[in-house]
Amino acid sequence: MEKRVSIQEKTSIDMIEDGLIHLETGILSVKQLELMLNHLPVDITFIDKDDVVRYFSHGKERIFARTKAVIGRTVQNCHPPKSVHVVEKLLEEFKSGEKDCEDFWIKFKDKYVYIRYFAVRNEQNEYIGTLEFTQNIQPIQAIDGEKRILG
Repeated sequence: MEKRVSIQEKTSIDMIEDGLIHLETGILSVKQLELMLNHLPVDITFIDKDDVVRYFSHGKERIFARTKAVIGRTVQNCHPPKSVHVVEKLLEEFKSGEKDCEDFWIKFKDKYVYIRYFAVRNEQNEYIGTLEFTQNIQPIQAIDGEKRILG
């Protein structure tokens, strides 16, 4: 009889087998996960605990241009010098546990951009990185009334 192993008992090696990623709430192929992340109407970037850019989504309407060259670079080297002190302060607050999130909103070209940063922590509440979530909220702000049926 085969013993069932809970997700919590699996090692990180066991979590990926045959191109499938076994998550706590489901199983996805690497391709499905990548397509899913790239179809979200937001830009996502993940920076690890050492401030190194490890991932970014690349949907068709990306707000801030990114190239694969940023992967492996420190996040400080991906921002204009005049804003690096803001990035460093935010990361310090996330690492110390002083903050778990921070929001900014700016006008950028023809968009109204909402930028959210989240400290990512593991089950022991240890800081493992930062998730940047960027969205053009201008179309959302234009919503009026209700829509309850397919258009």
